[in-house]
Amino acid sequence: MAHATTPGRVPMASHAHAKRNGAERRPPAEAIDFGPLADWVGFYLRLAQSASFQAFARATEEVDLRPGRFSVLLLIGRNPGISQTALSRANGRDKSTLTPALNDLERRGLIVRTRVASDRRSYQLSLTRSGEAMLRRLTACAERHDHNLDRIIGKRDRARFLQILRKLVAELG
Repeated sequence: MAHATTPGRVPMASHAHAKRNGAERRPPAEAIDFGPLADWVGFYLRLAQSASFQAFARATEEVDLRPGRFSVLLLIGRNPGISQTALSRANGRDKSTLTPALNDLERRGLIVRTRVASDRRSYQLSLTRSGEAMLRRLTACAERHDHNLDRIIGKRDRARFLQILRKLVAELG
């Protein structure tokens, strides 16, 4: 949040604060002039998404799978036979960025792609047994991460926060 005395200036997180939160993310406190960014929701959505993704990456270090693969595995696991096109839409990812993720998951033996008989250009996706096991491990990490987000957001504000995020996705997507 901007200082009342200096519009557009946002103090960076202190070194001590970063250490208390388990990582050294920024140098000692500096005032950065963010200008109008200091009050723009979109800017903070991007920072929050990045911070959440980095925290989830730390929570999944022992799994040896990039955290962005979790939602892909989860959606395939919950929707066996889902097409790549439907998965792309559901995950909010362009097919060109989804394809390398699917190639990686297939190479690791976590998913299988089966050609659709009626449309040889399309594939159905499903998890392998290894994929199901990986999904269980990642789900445990995601649950711990989500509990930490709940701690930050607060139980009282969680439902409203999700409602606002869903509204943004629906109206901007």
